Amino acid sequence: MSRPSVIAIDGPAGVGKSVVSARLAAALGYVYLDTGAIYRAVTLLARRRGIPLDDEARLADLAAGLQVRIVAPTAADGRQYTVLVDGEDVTWALFTADVDRSVSHVAAHPAVRRALLPVQREAARARVVVAGRDIGTVILPDADLKIYLDASPEVRAKRRCRQLAKRGQPADYAAVLADIRRRDRLDSERAAAPLRSAPDAVVIDTDGLSLEEELRIILELC
Repeated sequence: MSRPSVIAIDGPAGVGKSVVSARLAAALGYVYLDTGAIYRAVTLLARRRGIPLDDEARLADLAAGLQVRIVAPTAADGRQYTVLVDGEDVTWALFTADVDRSVSHVAAHPAVRRALLPVQREAARARVVVAGRDIGTVILPDADLKIYLDASPEVRAKRRCRQLAKRGQPADYAAVLADIRRRDRLDSERAAAPLRSAPDAVVIDTDGLSLEEELRIILELC
């Protein structure tokens, strides 16, 4: 059997989709696409331009005109990719606490999701690993392999705190845990493309797994 050409990896906030997807793409020689970075780019621009998070029409216009490129890492600073918006490297600006708090609100707007749908599909060509919240259910329902990574909020909060610490951004565990639970609620209850696993997705509970173990399981599926 040939390897799946398009691999969709979904899951809740902080489960580690980006890390395992980047490692998987590197192991397979595929392109890695994090669709969450696209929503974060819209969120970052909205905050910079003072657009209210409840102004769906203006946010959708911003999304429709977004000039974003996700390319291979351009700096050896721990990044998994580089995000360019209008030619500016905004990679780390996408992962500030302010964007973390705001991105679920922006992504909940149906008009924003509609505006970004063609952008995401255009980027997801053959031999690609695509990570997000609704890849297997909405963006790429015909993906060759669909995986849903899951973990408890507590485990995800610990992982997020470790990630922030590596970047020199100490975080309060209780605050991170509360934010992850809030984002879970927003992502799962939104009207447009709520967070859920596709019926034909392979669900992997990562609570007791190391990154290497997760990667081995997915490579076996491939």
